[in-house]
Amino acid sequence: MLRNREIKIYLFIVSLISVAAMSIAAIFSVVAFWSVFITSIILIIASLLFTYWRYREIEKLSSYLRKIAAGDFYLDLRENHEGELSILKSEIYKVTKMLSEHRDKLNQDKEALTEAISDISHQLKTPLTSMMMMADFLNLENLAPDKRKDFVNKIQTQLERIEWLVSSLLKLSKIDAGTAQFKKERIHVDKLIHKSIQPILIPMEVKDITLHISGDSNVSFIGDMNWSSEAILNIVKNCVEHTEQGGTISISFFDNPMYTEIQIEDNGKGIEKEDLPYVFKRFYKGKNSSDDSVGIGLAMAHSIIKKQNGDIDVKSKVGKGTKFIIKFYKTIT
Repeated sequence: MLRNREIKIYLFIVSLISVAAMSIAAIFSVVAFWSVFITSIILIIASLLFTYWRYREIEKLSSYLRKIAAGDFYLDLRENHEGELSILKSEIYKVTKMLSEHRDKLNQDKEALTEAISDISHQLKTPLTSMMMMADFLNLENLAPDKRKDFVNKIQTQLERIEWLVSSLLKLSKIDAGTAQFKKERIHVDKLIHKSIQPILIPMEVKDITLHISGDSNVSFIGDMNWSSEAILNIVKNCVEHTEQGGTISISFFDNPMYTEIQIEDNGKGIEKEDLPYVFKRFYKGKNSSDDSVGIGLAMAHSIIKKQNGDIDVKSKVGKGTKFIIKFYKTIT
């Protein structure tokens, strides 16, 4: 402590003041001199003791900071006393808590990224292995023309599946990163529904699925037409995949002062009760999922709807069908 330049300057100034005070006191009387002398010594000793205590407290804080830098975020520095050191300890504690939460968030993101990479690798490995095997067969000179055509068609199908998967993952990554731009425009639900179902009209016709749409043409909400269409498409597509030949899909919509609601219901296989909490989890495949399903469509729909001040719920009974309930909440302007 005494090696500190500020302390040396402080002791020098205090000594000068004390000597000056004792010199003045000596002019009046010896008693005054000794009184000033003793008082000066007591004040200097008290000041040094107080400074020593402050240095010890600062040294403790330095030790805490070194531990925090080493990754120990579980130190509790809070105090219920007033004073600048107590305030400093409280501020260090707040920063420590923030760093701890940030570290936990980074670890969660790291685990999620590792899991996502593993899932993506798994999803791509199967079609790539299949295409490599079929490519080897295509190199055979004596391969029958019909078999060659069949393999080419299958490779094309697998490539389309990979393209859809990569495109979907890019869209999801944009949403997760917050870089996806969502417009805020008036969307009429009837136009949204008709735009959304266009890409799957042929699959519905092949399976002879009857589609019922009901709702007032004036029903609307504020959102992004393209992203909302992507969400509805993925939900209806899921219904088509799980509806048997000759089944029915119903879409109804209405609004009230609080929200605009869209209900999409099928009479297909239904979802097992234990699978319901996870249907919107990325890459999750339930017991009744089709072989071609990769478990990403509903996850994307969930993310899109959530980003637009909405919510989505699902109700289902095995053998009876599934109902998706979408709500876009209205904001007060």
